[in-house]
Amino acid sequence: MAPWLQLLSLLGLLPGAVAAPAQPQAASFQAWGPPSPELLAPTRFALDMFNRGRAAGTRAVLGLVRGRGRRAGQGSLYSLEATLEEPPCNDPTVCRLPASKKTLLCSFEVLDELGKHVLLRKDCGPVDTKVPGLGEPKAAGEPKSAFTQGSAMISSLSQPHPDSRNETFSSVLSLLNEDPLPQDLPVKMASIFKNFVITYNRTYESKEEARWRLSVFVNNMVRAQKIQALDRGTAQYGVTKFSDLTEEEFRTIYLNPLLREEPGNKMKQAKSVGDLAPPEWDWRSKGAVTKVKDQGMCGSCWAFSVTGNVEGQWFLNQGTLLSLSEQELLDCDKMDKACMGGLPSNAYSAIKNLGGLETEDDYSYRGHMQACNFSAEKAKVYINDSVELSQNEQKLAAWLAKKGPISVAINAFGMQFYRHGISRPLRPLCSPWLIDHAVLLVGYGNRSDIPFWAIKNSWGTDWGEKGYYYLHRGSGACGVNTMASSAVVD
Repeated sequence: MAPWLQLLSLLGLLPGAVAAPAQPQAASFQAWGPPSPELLAPTRFALDMFNRGRAAGTRAVLGLVRGRGRRAGQGSLYSLEATLEEPPCNDPTVCRLPASKKTLLCSFEVLDELGKHVLLRKDCGPVDTKVPGLGEPKAAGEPKSAFTQGSAMISSLSQPHPDSRNETFSSVLSLLNEDPLPQDLPVKMASIFKNFVITYNRTYESKEEARWRLSVFVNNMVRAQKIQALDRGTAQYGVTKFSDLTEEEFRTIYLNPLLREEPGNKMKQAKSVGDLAPPEWDWRSKGAVTKVKDQGMCGSCWAFSVTGNVEGQWFLNQGTLLSLSEQELLDCDKMDKACMGGLPSNAYSAIKNLGGLETEDDYSYRGHMQACNFSAEKAKVYINDSVELSQNEQKLAAWLAKKGPISVAINAFGMQFYRHGISRPLRPLCSPWLIDHAVLLVGYGNRSDIPFWAIKNSWGTDWGEKGYYYLHRGSGACGVNTMASSAVVD
């Protein structure tokens, strides 16, 4: 038995090592060949995701496929292995030397829920032109280095910045991507991983998945320590309920790339309140904020950010705090894309056009898109308009103190491993141009003379500080000031 599996077996993390509730048997892998009818749609989707952004003539072509599908929640989860042929590179403007075509072996996991596909995992590595036996292919490449944040972040690391304080960003980049891991780290992390599995009630269906998740966990813990070393606030990073997810899985399931990709509806600029911001403010203590909610495995942060804002606006203008329905927006806001992401500006328009929002009790959250079941008779809250707020953080604080909680969008860099404290990542690592998560500003203040924004998140109370995130205030940290907005209730 391989050392990894011996370690897992000793820790009781492998199936059968400890008593566990009976799990439904997953379908066996289909043999290598062209995709079967069942695997055709998820395979095409996985190939499209692999080729996303590639110019014509450089896209990979599907070879052989094997895989299986199984029920997962409201849909099906497909585990696929495929050979892909990348075309030769003969363009002197792209490649330095002519290159022959390359064969890749890829592992994909695709979730199909209500006809919507989501890529949960993509792991590819080069193989020989012939895959040995086609029954037991070589393992796909090692887990990808996390926290790359895309080419824009990488290129920005090489540029000096006023916030650098003499940091050498080229060394920062190499630190974040440093591989391989020290050989003794898996052993040291194993007991931590066992506690993680117990704490968050994780179950893995096979030895392969358990081994994969442990390797992801170890890589994530090392990167959390590196983020810790580079943070200039008081935040602590470490084990969270997302620690066994790759960066790609976390981003695909929980974040919202549409925030930086689409303009959304144009909103008019809010009038300045004209007052100086009080030294501190917290709407939670004043009854304007509902309990922390959990968006689940759905990229619906945009809906939670907007309903939180509307809840506060209704309380301040009508005197009643109601927990409002995010599910109504997932189902009925046709400008946005439900669990695939959305924009607050579109959501305000949808609420206005629909005729209001129902309460959580009347239209409860399901975490996936379903048929619109909105009833105008059940709507308890309406809005008159929506406004865009200033990017000046002093003005934002003044507006918040007088007008209520604010919908904002941020770059979620590091939040996968955030535990508590005031986060202040290096600006190039948390670019304001790469926002991907919508949240709610509910207050602000200072801890040990460090100014912060108090941010209500939508990942449940078992994340962060009982569901809240604290981010440095006054430095434009992670783009917190770039997409601030609010509903208007008259």
